[in-house]
Amino acid sequence: MTGTASPSDSTPRPDARYDRGLALLTQVGGENTARVLAGMADIAPDLARLTVEFYSDIYSRPGLTLPQRQILNIAALTALGTAAPQLRLHIDGALNVGVTPTEVVEVIIHMTVYAGFPAALNGLGVAKAAFADRTDLDWSPVPAQTPTDEPETAEQRYARGLAALQAIDGEAGERVLAALAPVSPDFARLLVEFSFADIYSRPGLDLKTRELATVAACTALGTAAAQLRVHLHGLLNVGGTREEAVEAIMQMAGYAGFPAALNGIAAAREVFAERDAAGA
Repeated sequence: MTGTASPSDSTPRPDARYDRGLALLTQVGGENTARVLAGMADIAPDLARLTVEFYSDIYSRPGLTLPQRQILNIAALTALGTAAPQLRLHIDGALNVGVTPTEVVEVIIHMTVYAGFPAALNGLGVAKAAFADRTDLDWSPVPAQTPTDEPETAEQRYARGLAALQAIDGEAGERVLAALAPVSPDFARLLVEFSFADIYSRPGLDLKTRELATVAACTALGTAAAQLRVHLHGLLNVGGTREEAVEAIMQMAGYAGFPAALNGIAAAREVFAERDAAGA
């Protein structure tokens, strides 16, 4: 493994685990892999080893594909807004494993709902730089609406958003709107129109992928437990599985820490129990 960091002499490693992780990391990171690991060799060779073994322990698990896992990383790192170099690494990794530029952009746009416009704008800046460095990309954005589309009325926009909300969150979404109505009916309307008519209804990502990205972001943020539970239900409502939900949360241990992932697992336990009690 010339050109990569080696574990310290004092720390034995099981070769099969390390080699499996290195193969996965190389599949995702491509030619950057050796540089990333070598960059840790002079200061924290054990962290290089742990990074490789994390890929072995997590990325080799069934339940999510490599493209799905990279989409989760882009969502979480965009939402956190604190690790632009790692976001760049995972945008490059997503492209390496078959995620399209359109999907990368859509995941970042999706984060406007959960982390705000500044986080999404910063994420798009990282994506723009990543795309510019890829000579193999022949891509340009396609607007969600064409100039020939008939402009929709405010009521049509609201109805479209409400239909999307009901398809994803069902009764939980309706309870959120009902709770908002006495306090801020305008915010309830904004929630429907922006989050669901403008964002969730965009082409480029299916609803299941959007909900997986949302579960990852809400887990990583660690400040949205109630919304995490809503979107765990939403993921299951649009065809996601419990295994996929758990895998998405587990992966966040590596990007937001074990406390965030443990809190996410606790939320999943509650949601699964509620659905079992309801026969869902």
